[in-house]
Amino acid sequence: MEIDKTNIILNNDGSIYHLGLFPNEINDIIFTVGDPDRVKFVSRHFNSINLKKQKREFLIHNGLYKGVPVSVLSTGIGTGNIDIVINELDIISNINLKTGKLNTKKKELKIIRLGTSASIQPEIDIGSIILSEFAIGFDNLLNFYSYKNEFEKSLTIKLMNHLNIDDKNINPYAFRCDDYLFNYFSKIFSISGITLTNSGFYGPQNRNIRIPLRFENLNNKLNSFKFSEKKITNLDMETSGIYGLCKLLGHKSLSINAILANRITGDFVKYPEKIINNMIEQTFNLVESI
Repeated sequence: MEIDKTNIILNNDGSIYHLGLFPNEINDIIFTVGDPDRVKFVSRHFNSINLKKQKREFLIHNGLYKGVPVSVLSTGIGTGNIDIVINELDIISNINLKTGKLNTKKKELKIIRLGTSASIQPEIDIGSIILSEFAIGFDNLLNFYSYKNEFEKSLTIKLMNHLNIDDKNINPYAFRCDDYLFNYFSKIFSISGITLTNSGFYGPQNRNIRIPLRFENLNNKLNSFKFSEKKITNLDMETSGIYGLCKLLGHKSLSINAILANRITGDFVKYPEKIINNMIEQTFNLVESI
């Protein structure tokens, strides 16, 4: 199979356009964070760092942790950025940039999001760490791709019926995380649920500032929803895009979330850095044998 090279944009030096990376500048285990400033909080756990590179909001540190090659990459905010990051990681991993042909041997990446999030369940305490078993996308990204996803489709149908929303502008999609990564990290993180990925931080997450909201009390309706005994536990802006694109491209993915706020109780973490670092440290306890 040969890819239309006009769809693969390179920089003058031959690196992939947005990330500015070459195929040899990414490891098979990749931690993603939204904020470029958070990259150093992950890479300081590496035993050594052999690459630091940045283009736009995409900062990467490569290194070793107990002999295992690992990368940490900032994605910026939102699934629009996730579309760029996951596709370009796949391009430099599985396509010959000079010929446009697929590599003979397919590379499977393990992409683990270390993110921050807000809970919509009153019983989930701030400071908790949650694994996203499922992700529902209210952002429309995966609706631009063609695929069959019948099991997860039943999740979105049930959700829209539960919300009693009949609006063609809202067409959610859903994907499950990678089973292996979920079972592996469940050894240390016991809370899991459904993450709802929104297209924005204010109105889409039911924050009413100066513009009236179209769907009032949306979060209160979301927190009473169940699917396979799983509740919608938290809101974010990236997970659904990561899960969908990784599933369709053949990569493993998991989203690990530090809960910094509870939207129902109104509680906020006073020292978020402590919670985030705790999540990173616990995650790295299992990296050696991933």
